[in-house]
Amino acid sequence: MLLAMDVGNTNIAIGLYDGDRLRHQWRLATHKERTPDEYAITVLQCFALEGVAPSAVSAAVLASVVPPLTPTFVDLCRVRFGTAPLVVGPDTDTGITIRYENPSDVGADRIVNAVAAHTRFKRAAIVVDFGTATTFDYVTANGEYLGGAIAPGIGIAAEALVQRTSRLPRIEITRPPSVIGRTTNVAMQAGLVFGYAGLVDEIVTRMARETGSDPAVVATGGLAGLIAPETRTIKEIDEFLTLDGLRLIHARQGHRAA
Repeated sequence: MLLAMDVGNTNIAIGLYDGDRLRHQWRLATHKERTPDEYAITVLQCFALEGVAPSAVSAAVLASVVPPLTPTFVDLCRVRFGTAPLVVGPDTDTGITIRYENPSDVGADRIVNAVAAHTRFKRAAIVVDFGTATTFDYVTANGEYLGGAIAPGIGIAAEALVQRTSRLPRIEITRPPSVIGRTTNVAMQAGLVFGYAGLVDEIVTRMARETGSDPAVVATGGLAGLIAPETRTIKEIDEFLTLDGLRLIHARQGHRAA
């Protein structure tokens, strides 16, 4: 089986593929100070809960936007699963052309998402990833990654309201009953949920207009299920888009998940 790992600033998504089928998936909190042994305990416990032996892993692939944790997960794969992972980077053969001025500046997760979207839609596509940051990535029908836009994530925006104001509380980020809040909590939820829906629609619309295209638009990330239904432009949600992109990139290198 193929072990796919996406190390983000807030969460670490882990998937176990049997061929092209995602058999198991887990989401861990990101803690930069944890050691390979500490992460190994957690990951192996996840395997045990699903009745999967570590020996079932025959290959691994890793995308990381947290440099201190990249060697941690490389070491985890080598020691606990007996395989050196493919680490996705600017020199990896992904099947798409990166048009960023400095390709090494692009987060590996953004390239992985673009690969998954291009493979699925075979046309121009925009990926909206609701992670620690909210990112927008545009890939052409010919498989060219043109770049995108980056906005503060919803969690960051909510936390900034608490930290930079005297009376606003921490709230649950959920859909409010009305855009006109009659309590502080509902007013904050309205600003965050409907405000980010408007942000998404505006950036997607501008990207389509600037490129003269009619792109497919897919959302992924932890809050995609909350925000995407409030937008006009997002037509599909795929919470496992990044993991699937990792599988596709690994397969392209000539590897096969057993």
